[in-house]
Amino acid sequence: MADLIKFKVNVDKYILSALKEDITSEDISTNCVIKEYKKGSVELIAKEDGVICGLDVYKRTFELLDETTEVKLFFKDGDKVKNKDLLGVVTGDIRVLLSGERTALNYLQRMSGIATYTSKLVELLEGTKITLLDTRKTTPNMRIFEKYAVRIGGGKNHRYNLSDAIMLKDNHIAAAGGVKEAVKAAKDYASFVHKIEVETENLDMVREACEAGADIIMLDNMTPEQMREAVKIVNKRALTECSGNVTKENIEKIKSTGVDYVSSGALTHSAPILDISMKNLKNLD
Repeated sequence: MADLIKFKVNVDKYILSALKEDITSEDISTNCVIKEYKKGSVELIAKEDGVICGLDVYKRTFELLDETTEVKLFFKDGDKVKNKDLLGVVTGDIRVLLSGERTALNYLQRMSGIATYTSKLVELLEGTKITLLDTRKTTPNMRIFEKYAVRIGGGKNHRYNLSDAIMLKDNHIAAAGGVKEAVKAAKDYASFVHKIEVETENLDMVREACEAGADIIMLDNMTPEQMREAVKIVNKRALTECSGNVTKENIEKIKSTGVDYVSSGALTHSAPILDISMKNLKNLD
């Protein structure tokens, strides 16, 4: 995510919006105690073990407040960090360091928490051919950051948004009149480059989705036994994806089912933040 063009085109607007949310007119606390420019530095310190993610976003937050701010980082995204590790040092106008602190840390803590949680689930799937996926269950206006964090944690991204791919869920199927009708409508409407995924809730739906020519069949909230049977029914005619309340507590049950993918909304909606702080501010003037 370090590409400056990527930031300017896709990311800066979100960071600026977050800064505007936090500073509607002024940082009154900072302006009370610092009336003019004072050069200072502050340390970025990990307060627990985990996978760090979002360092470039953290850095960019201060640069948007003042492009002369210097952010020296000692780790890169994807590195494992330990409690008390010195992650970096931010040097510049103390007013900028104080005003940007919470927004910068919010991004870094959230993204690092997702990367850390994702890495734990990836580790639990080691020894299988199953690929871990995220979902669209992301925080509004945080999707670009949260899906990036999943990749840093070792997972893969499912579709980014509604324009990205065809996924026929229960309500789409109901609206169309059935699985067969929904898949036919999708094939008639969409470009040939779009794959069609169908959400199924039972083995009869799995059979129907296969016969209709679905490319990917989602096995929604099925038991491990049902998933194993569904994989036999599909018999490599389509890719299979397991979904439905998958967490690090129950993912072990999926390892022997033979599915190709497992998607987990918990990666983005339930990952706890990684505790990181800015400490030891020094006046350098």
